Amino acid sequence: MPTSFPLRLLQLLLGLFLYGMGAAVMIRAAIGVAPWDVLSQGIALQTPLSFGVATNVIGAMVLLLWWPIRQKPGLGTVLNVMLIGPSAQFGLWLLPEVHGLAWQVPVFVCGLLMVAVATGLYIGARFGPGPRDGLMTGLHARTGWPIWVVRSLIEGTVLLIGWWLGGNVGVGTLAFALLIGPLCGVTLPLFGIRKPAPATVAAP
Repeated sequence: MPTSFPLRLLQLLLGLFLYGMGAAVMIRAAIGVAPWDVLSQGIALQTPLSFGVATNVIGAMVLLLWWPIRQKPGLGTVLNVMLIGPSAQFGLWLLPEVHGLAWQVPVFVCGLLMVAVATGLYIGARFGPGPRDGLMTGLHARTGWPIWVVRSLIEGTVLLIGWWLGGNVGVGTLAFALLIGPLCGVTLPLFGIRKPAPATVAAP
């Protein structure tokens, strides 16, 4: 995989754009979306904000929570907050909502695969985690709780709030929760950029 800064940056930007588009595809499938997207949907329904702007606002608020747990954002973290929302909003503008399970299920699967590939791309570029992933790993480091417990508590909380606000919770939400981990287990090694090996000094 590319190791130069311009190519890594290109990989990061491609991953963030694809992530937003994947979220939009799953939304258009209308059978449930990822927990954080449920929250964005709920906020968009209850405020004048669009889904994309709500996603940006949530990302910025989560990033503020990094300060008390002493997490340090990278370039990828900041660009994640700025770019996924507009990408998702563009996808919602571009794509129509689909109807009928014969279309909804394959469209959702397509969106899920796009998000998995996008996650491998933007994390693999090594510019820092997204704000939500950083919150999870930061709380894990500070509390000592298992990572799955921290993730379950965070995503369960945002899912309940988003559902209460009117976000779309459905079978797709469950499918996302069960499948995104194994899928990213494939895409992260596939797109991960290895750090260059340290130079060795030849013996005289």
